[in-house]
Amino acid sequence: MSALKKTHLFSFHQANGKLTEFAGFSMPVWYKGIIVEHMAVRESVGIFDVSHMGRCLVSGPQAESFLNYVTTNDVSSLNPLSAQYTTFCNHNGGVKDDLVISKLEDNLYLVVYNASNREKDYGWLKDNSEKFDVKVEDVSDNIAMFAVQGPKAESVLQRISTQDLSTLRRFKCLWTEIEECKVFVSRTGYTGEDGFEVFVWDTSLQDPQKAFKVWNSILSAGKSEGIEPCGLGARDTLRLEAGMCLYGNDLTEETTPLEAGLSFVVKFDKGDFIGKEALLKQKREGIKRKRVGIRLLERGIPRPGQEVIVDGEVLGQVTSGTFSPLLKVGIAMAYLPIEYSKEGTEVKVKIRGRLVDGTVVKLPFYRRLSENTVYLMGKKVSCPVGDWETLRLRLKTIENA
Repeated sequence: MSALKKTHLFSFHQANGKLTEFAGFSMPVWYKGIIVEHMAVRESVGIFDVSHMGRCLVSGPQAESFLNYVTTNDVSSLNPLSAQYTTFCNHNGGVKDDLVISKLEDNLYLVVYNASNREKDYGWLKDNSEKFDVKVEDVSDNIAMFAVQGPKAESVLQRISTQDLSTLRRFKCLWTEIEECKVFVSRTGYTGEDGFEVFVWDTSLQDPQKAFKVWNSILSAGKSEGIEPCGLGARDTLRLEAGMCLYGNDLTEETTPLEAGLSFVVKFDKGDFIGKEALLKQKREGIKRKRVGIRLLERGIPRPGQEVIVDGEVLGQVTSGTFSPLLKVGIAMAYLPIEYSKEGTEVKVKIRGRLVDGTVVKLPFYRRLSENTVYLMGKKVSCPVGDWETLRLRLKTIENA
């Protein structure tokens, strides 16, 4: 077995965290604990090392047309210093990966994809680039990547940034300096909270000094807010509460963006792209199944692979599931036939041989919209940061509606 790969901050994780294997990397699953880290992001701010994710630069006179061909969203709609969520699809319309593309300047893009697909995606991009006048360069080891997430993320980063972050809208980007290090910042994230992804330029695995300078500077700047370094465990529970997909679980090459509820990233009017004909056919004929949220009505922790049963018939499997640290209930996602995907459909999840009652709910389970407003089971409700008891009471109201 080959040795596990490491990120720029491995020595920090080794000294402070509980390590696990993920996508061939040695990564922290937690530091103080999943619930502590999860709630820090919901209430204040947390920082994640996500340098295990894949990063490449796509440049050249045909960079835009190339990326438009290999992704489903419309890259031509991007202005410089803006980003978009999108998918790679195969010719059958199945999702090869979900990713974020940032336009650094004309003819230069930063492409960020999942750690589990680093080699697959890079090789696929290189293969498809041969007919275009572009350069595809893997920069994963030369750019460190952190996620600073939570309602206090902006105020913490602003203390150490040379640029004003307050005007940066969601999916917009800017260049700044932190500790005299060149940094690219995008207002993006994977938690359901406000936040930023921070890319430290010109660092390396052999000499990670710049990565450490920026990481330590953010930790120091957030000390008064109780910033917590966060591991993969909290990253997973946060994204699941927010109804966001995890590749390999909720997205695979056998699921399409339309089935996954990601039709907003499929732009059929932009010209040809890989998977277009298959997705057009599915759109015309209608999807047969759909990704749904499931909220358990009894005690139990849903896990991937568990059967989802309706009227005594197994109709699907849990793709992602956990006990929500915020809502204090079991939550899951699954694909169900379209006729059983309606909100309020009664289901049972088979957990350790026991059938546990649940109900189909709208996604996201939770996602913050503003300082005083959140999505709760797909519905807008009032909830100031930290007023979780009121939020849980609202959940019971929705349940009984």
